[in-house]
Amino acid sequence: MKRTIIEIDEDACTGCRLCVDACHEGAIGLVDGKARLLRDDYCDGLGDCLPACPTGAITFVEREAEAYDADAVAAHLAARKAEAASAGGFQEVSATVAATPDGEVVEPSLASPAQSCLNQWPVQIKLMPVQAPYYQGNGLLVAADCTAFACADFHQRLMGQNVTIIGCPKLDEGSYLEKLTAILSSNDITALTIARMEVPCCGGLERAALGALEASGRDIPARVITFSVTGDIIAEETIVRE
Repeated sequence: MKRTIIEIDEDACTGCRLCVDACHEGAIGLVDGKARLLRDDYCDGLGDCLPACPTGAITFVEREAEAYDADAVAAHLAARKAEAASAGGFQEVSATVAATPDGEVVEPSLASPAQSCLNQWPVQIKLMPVQAPYYQGNGLLVAADCTAFACADFHQRLMGQNVTIIGCPKLDEGSYLEKLTAILSSNDITALTIARMEVPCCGGLERAALGALEASGRDIPARVITFSVTGDIIAEETIVRE
């Protein structure tokens, strides 16, 4: 069938992984350091990956392609989670609250464990080493610590292959600028993502991270994602350095 589907210009792709993280169907992967559409039937053609690409390497085309297959996508995502689980790592569990017919709330029970996407330890900015092997060739996610509690799918949506570091400028003493500048300057970090809440105090985290990027002199893609207090993304901005 002929339908709208994405096309990736590998020459323009920098391998920053932002499109990989933005694709909820897992249709895009990194192959030899470049983003690639893994299978036509994984792509729904809605283009969540387009605004995530800082170089414009992803476009829409209309061509002969297999129809989008939701069942194939579900199987693909399940297999990917199983593969990640078999590789080890931390797991997170969720609790479900039930009620009896007369409305009495019963004790929460543990639901099936979800796979964590945390790739390193520690995570607090003040505790992070300036240089470590796990930074190399990965993106850096600088997140306000409230974001993961507000957004239910924060792990799957943003963490991925990013090194995740967190902080709260209202509670932590001092500035993050010097530490973040050192981390960005000393490692082969491919992209910077800043996740913050809509509350004003999170502006300090955003300013420190963007200031650190400027001070480091690194020319890497950067974006700022702002969450509402209910966990919805209310703003997403790609930062273009002049």
